[in-house]
Amino acid sequence: MTSSLPLAAVILAGGASRRMGRDKATLPFDGPDGPTTLVERVVSIVRTRCEPVFVIAAPGQALPELRATVLRDEVRGVGPLLATGRGLRAAADAGVAHAFVCAVDMPELTTDVIDMLAGPAERLGTDIVLPWDGRDHYLAGIYRTGLSPVVDQLVTAGARSMRALVDAVDTQRIVMAEQVALTNVNTEADLAAIVPPRLH
Repeated sequence: MTSSLPLAAVILAGGASRRMGRDKATLPFDGPDGPTTLVERVVSIVRTRCEPVFVIAAPGQALPELRATVLRDEVRGVGPLLATGRGLRAAADAGVAHAFVCAVDMPELTTDVIDMLAGPAERLGTDIVLPWDGRDHYLAGIYRTGLSPVVDQLVTAGARSMRALVDAVDTQRIVMAEQVALTNVNTEADLAAIVPPRLH
């Protein structure tokens, strides 16, 4: 199922990664085209469906050269909500009404999953469309870029979690079977368990 809905992408790359014990964005990943990093891998996936692509990074975070626009959080450790608002604002300024928002630790993400969400986002006109497979995947959903003022209000009120935004606006959940594409890499063992497809 494909959708023609224009989408920007917002990749959150500046998280603290406490369980991993190091920056996830620059973790080495043996991709189908050879060695790369997680952030390069996720950028390469979303770029085939989304334009423009924004990577939200922490202050001073070292990143490889990316085919994306890198935006920096002003402070570290304030949670994903503020970073999401920054990305949505940039996407809105670029003239795109919807953005796929995801985490940097999803190396098995596919454009098929993005399109499974884009169709309902286009038809239903809701603020947010999330995949649900027994739990909400806040950082693998489609968000209206016009939500950035709502994010600002929530952050000013002290909110830090994505759930605060999802609960405050019109959110549609799309029930899916568990998807490998939605898997987050949280430990070295998670990363080692991934066997990427090889291109022939």
